[in-house]
Amino acid sequence: MIISGLLRKEFIIEELKSTNKHELLEELSRSIQKVYVKFDLEAVIKVLTEREKLGSTGIGDNIAIPHGKLSGLDDLILAFGRSNSGIDFDTADGKPVNLFFLLLAPEQNTDQYLKALAKISRMLKDKYFRKGLMEADTKEQIFQIIEEKDCQT
Repeated sequence: MIISGLLRKEFIIEELKSTNKHELLEELSRSIQKVYVKFDLEAVIKVLTEREKLGSTGIGDNIAIPHGKLSGLDDLILAFGRSNSGIDFDTADGKPVNLFFLLLAPEQNTDQYLKALAKISRMLKDKYFRKGLMEADTKEQIFQIIEEKDCQT
């Protein structure tokens, strides 16, 4: 599974404007909608919100991986956002989240969806990777850091 192949630079937000979970889900989803015009923003927000009701996708260590499966998608899509101030995301450790990877997958593609979630989780275990994402100045730098870690993992 190549994670950087699911991510486009247009889907990277180096400083999120959001201040809460709902705004964050919408802001990251809108970054995707700008490229995929037929993207049903309301359906995506609904899927992500329903998934969050099952349990927060905030996994601790200032990280969240909101995700969901959607009908009408052909491929997996990944977006990334960073909040320097942090956003409350109902994490188990109670810490605000700074790094967000949003993953969307076609309903029928469970295998690739689970592989992508697992790989993103493995990548994020590396504190130097997380530090690099926090310190990067541009979308290009963020993408490069993700791409390099992707090749190593």
